[in-house]
Amino acid sequence: MRYPSLEDFLSRGRAALAQGPIAVIMAEDEAELRATLDHHARAGFRAIVLLAHPDLILQGPDDGLHRIDHDIFAPDALVGAVNRLIPAAPGQWLYYCYNAEFLFHPFCETRSIAEMLAFHAEERREAVLSYVIDLYASDLDRFPDAVSLSHAMLDRSGYYALGRPDPLNHGQPKDRQLDFFGGLRWRFEEHIPESRRKIDRIALFRAKPGLVLRPDYTFTDEELNTYACPWHHNITTAICSFRTAKALKTNPGSRYDIASFRWRNSVPFEWTSQQLMDLGLMEPGQWF
Repeated sequence: MRYPSLEDFLSRGRAALAQGPIAVIMAEDEAELRATLDHHARAGFRAIVLLAHPDLILQGPDDGLHRIDHDIFAPDALVGAVNRLIPAAPGQWLYYCYNAEFLFHPFCETRSIAEMLAFHAEERREAVLSYVIDLYASDLDRFPDAVSLSHAMLDRSGYYALGRPDPLNHGQPKDRQLDFFGGLRWRFEEHIPESRRKIDRIALFRAKPGLVLRPDYTFTDEELNTYACPWHHNITTAICSFRTAKALKTNPGSRYDIASFRWRNSVPFEWTSQQLMDLGLMEPGQWF
């Protein structure tokens, strides 16, 4: 069903938020939008909310899709929309991403996202840390927008973490919080604003009253921003994303400076959770 605004959806379509997990996907353009929607439907999300420009033409069926006309060019457009949806879905698991981004969780080939979140909730956790792993086409002459599902590559190394300073505690590191870096945002950092270089995102969380998502993809509830509980490691997920590569090849300030994204640590992306776990790009925690 299509809604002319977020306000209209919250008025007439609120029932779609009654049962989670719910995926909120914002279409910045048409790049692999259908593939993005289909991927998350297969993952097991019970409802998919699409935020898109009114003029965007969606290819393929839209059965069960809740499309909302949205100002995708507004500052922090996705963050603002998520913050509007949070109080409308108390207790439900929400996930958010952009088109040409694909969520992977441990053992996703045989276990649904709902199964993972049920286990995670039993661990008394209300959020899941995701690493945004950059994907890029192997040949930019053939794929000038850097997007290709069949010829996707990723970096097998070059990732690192730094303690997240707490400005309220004289800059000391926050408990169980790290800022993660790597991928194209690290290799081409001269083209990336400093505030956008992190690759961590709290992309899966349980909505509750008063919770606010910040522009850096962390929450006002600091416990939700932690990578693990105090007693053991927890599950993490990976969002495999063409978004940075696409931006670097469409932005006039970087387009002509980059002939290829490939380097000695580039490997083909196999589209499997096992590859991501083998590379240390997500963690199964205690879930076997």
